[in-house]
Amino acid sequence: MDGTLVKSERLLQIYSRLVSGDVLPKKELAQQFHVTERSIQRDMESLRCFFAEQGLRQDIVYDKQERGYRLEQPALPLLNNSEILAVCKILLESRSMRRDEMLPILDKLISCCVPKQSKRAVAELLANEKHHYIEPHHGQHILPGLWEIGQAVQDHRVLEIEYERMKEPKLVRRRVLPVGIMFSEYYFYLTAFLEDKSTFDNPDDLFPTIYRIDRIKSFIVLDEHFQVPYKDRFQEGEFRKRVQFMYGGKLERIRFKYTGPSIEAVLDRLPTSKIVEQDEEGWTLEAEVFGKGIEMWLRSQGNYIILI
Repeated sequence: MDGTLVKSERLLQIYSRLVSGDVLPKKELAQQFHVTERSIQRDMESLRCFFAEQGLRQDIVYDKQERGYRLEQPALPLLNNSEILAVCKILLESRSMRRDEMLPILDKLISCCVPKQSKRAVAELLANEKHHYIEPHHGQHILPGLWEIGQAVQDHRVLEIEYERMKEPKLVRRRVLPVGIMFSEYYFYLTAFLEDKSTFDNPDDLFPTIYRIDRIKSFIVLDEHFQVPYKDRFQEGEFRKRVQFMYGGKLERIRFKYTGPSIEAVLDRLPTSKIVEQDEEGWTLEAEVFGKGIEMWLRSQGNYIILI
């Protein structure tokens, strides 16, 4: 066998064992590969050079206690106690998945992202909420298929979905052009342009339709690509700022007077809102919103809000 191929195979075997966590004595390696210990030293230097050229944050060090070479990798930054507690609380409060989907995610986060000395304390803090976790009433699994839908969004591939309508509980088939996945108040949503609008309530609508993912009973990612149907790429973040309660519809500008106790709550609830005037009674604001979902929130504020 060619000497270069022999060395390459030797390097791969050494690297494989290092990645597995083995400590490799120089003499043992030399005997295994029938080379000198000096050759093994050169092998280690070749691997170090490769790491440096590739920008890999790895190094091979000689461990005097173990009397052998081992792979040293920088410790990955872990979440501190406050960070992991915040993330887990947000997930639990979202109530977005069944118990058999949510709880394993929490366990994996604690296992992989928390320093060893803090794992027990964090687990105990969350134990009661995990025990009393309430699933969403739809009872559907969310995770199977979520990644495939996300890939269809990224690759601009047409989706054929079987969807259970909310107004008239029946299954309908749709060919849609998926442009985003969003989450809001307990549910995941697919935002997509309807390919055939001939039977649609508003065929001139230039904005995407919103589908609750738990109501998508089946889907097929077709081997058909599409162009985003307007000049700029769909921006989930910009769309999210303007849609309330995940109700689709036309883009509208509203103007209202707010006299309640917390203007911050209004500005957080309506990310596009801007204060245009303030007086002793309260604040006058303007905001851009999609659809009629905003009306539900406005009514929930009672006498604190007056449309202008």
